[in-house]
Amino acid sequence: MSKFVVLVLSLLSVGFLAAPAGANPLYPTPDPDPFFAAPSDIAALAPGDVVRKRRIDTMLYPGTEGWQIAFRSTNSAGNAIMGVTTVLMPIGVKNPPLVSYQALINSIGTRCNPSQSLFNGELQDAPGAMLPLQRGWAISVPDYLGPTVAYGAAKLSGMVTLDSVRAVRKVTELGVENSPVAIAGYSGGGMATAWAGALQPTYAPELKLSAVVAGGIPADLELMADALGFAPHPGFGLAFAAAMGIEREYPEQVPVSDQLNENGLWFREFTKDACRRFLLFHGIFRNAEQMAASKELMTSQVARGVLRENSLVHFTGAPTAPTYIWQGKYDTLTPYGPVAESVAHFCSKGAPVQLQTIEISEHMTAAAAGFVDAWNYVESRFRNEPVPSNC
Repeated sequence: MSKFVVLVLSLLSVGFLAAPAGANPLYPTPDPDPFFAAPSDIAALAPGDVVRKRRIDTMLYPGTEGWQIAFRSTNSAGNAIMGVTTVLMPIGVKNPPLVSYQALINSIGTRCNPSQSLFNGELQDAPGAMLPLQRGWAISVPDYLGPTVAYGAAKLSGMVTLDSVRAVRKVTELGVENSPVAIAGYSGGGMATAWAGALQPTYAPELKLSAVVAGGIPADLELMADALGFAPHPGFGLAFAAAMGIEREYPEQVPVSDQLNENGLWFREFTKDACRRFLLFHGIFRNAEQMAASKELMTSQVARGVLRENSLVHFTGAPTAPTYIWQGKYDTLTPYGPVAESVAHFCSKGAPVQLQTIEISEHMTAAAAGFVDAWNYVESRFRNEPVPSNC
């Protein structure tokens, strides 16, 4: 997800979600590589079990050797799915610490997932993802939106992230089964990371996390979408993709496709495998009004329930791992208030949390402003230094 996932309600607001159940989501074209095909008995495996693994060419990332690992995970309905993560190991470092880095995906095509986009130029923050390697750490970059690339499904992304870590630690060739583990990400990747940290005590209680570092978190999708409303926006392509992604994960609760007109159905087909740049370019001069079969303003409590289910501010659990969160104080895309509220809830549960407020309004500038301290926080946890908290 990215900042534009919150635009999904600009689609909801024209009545896309008022239709009864019976949606027909359009899923991405499956990757033809059989490595990405789930086995028929995947439900017999436990979350985090390794399905298959392979070495990969990492010529684009000198000084590394690479692996891809397929594993069993869980979707938002509690059903078994297969996940994939890409691991880059620093050559010459034995038993390195492990960082699961949740990259920015912002897309709905399988070729946009990190397993592909690390190598085809589509990954937006590939250089930032490599920073842990410079510290001698291994990195795992999961396809955290799952096999249907369910852009916007935050709870899903947290479960896939946790299962990717479980799987990586089971691959003995990597030598990280006893290594300290941190998870990190910003914006959509920060949302996946924060959800993984909050879910870990109940979803993966055996998994010890040394650090959770997340920034630019879209913590309240419903609030953000309501604030945006139905105004035209240059990010409409990503808004439309977010609606399609949420429908893929919640086809009965969020039947967006049932409310698309002929133009909307064509645009859905046109973009079903698209990555960020394609979505932005082709969405510039389009808007929700052009895509809706009905212009009547309607509300759906079921659809809003899905947004709340994927909003960290409404989650009743809390992380137990040391957690560092940074957020732009005046960020208009991912508001500060719900993040601060989430942190206050975590603190009330006794979580060891440090909130770093960045006095910046621009979303991506806040990423650069906070990541240095975030990586230093991770390194301190790897050294078993005292855990700071400003609860």
